[in-house]
Amino acid sequence: MTPARMNLKVLLPFKVFAEKTGVSRIVAASREGAFGLLPHRLDCVAALAPGILVFETELDGEVYIAVDEGILVKTGAEVLVSVRNAIGGTDLGQLRAAVEQEFLDLDEQEKSVRSVLAKLEIGFVRRFATFQHE
Repeated sequence: MTPARMNLKVLLPFKVFAEKTGVSRIVAASREGAFGLLPHRLDCVAALAPGILVFETELDGEVYIAVDEGILVKTGAEVLVSVRNAIGGTDLGQLRAAVEQEFLDLDEQEKSVRSVLAKLEIGFVRRFATFQHE
């Protein structure tokens, strides 16, 4: 009897980053912490935080992918991971640095942009309200 395996597909907005069959386990990171998936785990959906996605196959051994925030969906033996960006590699130190530099810093830039947009929207609404009362 062969052990159960999963099929993993890592999707980016513009392409399929990785597609692997025969995956025996997956470890991913959410805002609440890391969690693992085995083939017989119940179906689930999880919001992913920027971090390192780890999966294991008999052929490749442990594989590491730095991923940006996204979502993981497990249905039966199929696991889909949809993220904004991903970087593959073998050196965990370099991947961790990539997560910190590219994905977490981007979140800080997004916060700054959102703050500026919120100020612009508030100014627009105030001017529009003043214009409407004239």
